[in-house]
Amino acid sequence: MKVQVCIIGGGPSGLLLSQLLHLKGIDTVVLEKYSRDHVLARIRAGVLEHGFAKLMREAQCGERMDREGEIHRGFEIAHDGVLSHIDLHKHSGGNSVLVYGQTELTRDLYEARDRLGGKVVHNAEDVTPHDLASDRPYVTYRSNDEIVRVDCDYIVGADGFHGVSRKSIPKDVLREYEKVYPFGWLGVLSRTKPVSSELIYVKHERGFALCSLRSQVLSRYYIQVPLTDKVKDWSDDAFWAELKRRLPEEVAGRLITGPAIEKSIAPLRSFVAEPMSYGRLFLAGDAAHIVPPTGARGLNSAASDIYYLYHAMLAHYQSGDDSGLEGYSAKALARIWKAQRFSWWMTMLLHRFPDRLDYEDRLQQTELEYLFSSETAQRLLAENYVGLPF
Repeated sequence: MKVQVCIIGGGPSGLLLSQLLHLKGIDTVVLEKYSRDHVLARIRAGVLEHGFAKLMREAQCGERMDREGEIHRGFEIAHDGVLSHIDLHKHSGGNSVLVYGQTELTRDLYEARDRLGGKVVHNAEDVTPHDLASDRPYVTYRSNDEIVRVDCDYIVGADGFHGVSRKSIPKDVLREYEKVYPFGWLGVLSRTKPVSSELIYVKHERGFALCSLRSQVLSRYYIQVPLTDKVKDWSDDAFWAELKRRLPEEVAGRLITGPAIEKSIAPLRSFVAEPMSYGRLFLAGDAAHIVPPTGARGLNSAASDIYYLYHAMLAHYQSGDDSGLEGYSAKALARIWKAQRFSWWMTMLLHRFPDRLDYEDRLQQTELEYLFSSETAQRLLAENYVGLPF
């Protein structure tokens, strides 16, 4: 097989890049390790920056997102038993975020690739990039008992934190930065009416909580738990009882509970790999960086990678300009580190840290008090939450 761009990873990042490039006449193939059903079963974040939403529309994948997604102009932070509102629209110059589940977004991208006859290979096993430092890289994968070779101009690694792409960069070239947090998020998806029309972030002495939603009939809730906890340790009743303990009384009183249709624990980590390119290989999304979900930057950070890669490849194929490809890593990392800073700040602000000094607890409380006493601080939060410019 011969294509111009071989994309490893059939999640939203890889599919979006493939769709955008296809619309400009650039031939791609997407290699995905798992089945489509497996990919669509992943429950992930659903808060989209306005820049990401615009990119989906450019990819001709935004119709259902615009019809079913919910525009959020703010969110609440619960602390000390009260709710304080963050007005994103006011403090960001009229911007907002769009709540639309990642599963639905991925489904829209798959349908768009089908509509255009895009090449997406599922159950591609033993995917391996070769000759990255040459001008003729290629990728091999196993399909049943057959080894398939894909010759290409460029390889994009959008295969997640555990994928093969980042591991293909020589160890003496790659530098990794990581912070592992001493807790995780226990998440429950329930077919219930959300407790609030906007997200509620909760800072509580028992630990962080988040009230989120996927639609007006599908709710997503989280509570902070120790890393030693297992999903089996938490019955539905135990989860709802603990969530109510952390919510202000007025919110807990109107919480509608129901059976969990999905329950999982996600550990929290911050991670960045540098550089994000090596020879003809370019990393994107979780293959290069991970953020805690606190600030809703993960999927949105991946979108900024795709934006930069898309425009860099357009410049290469349409005008022979390679400056975008050569500068991709530096440009992408500049925005990624800002997203890292914001996610770290939100995580430190709202979580209960075990073994933290009383001094640090007082600093955390002071930071929260300052946030709600300063319009400048709220503008900084809003600017980052709705998304920095690409």
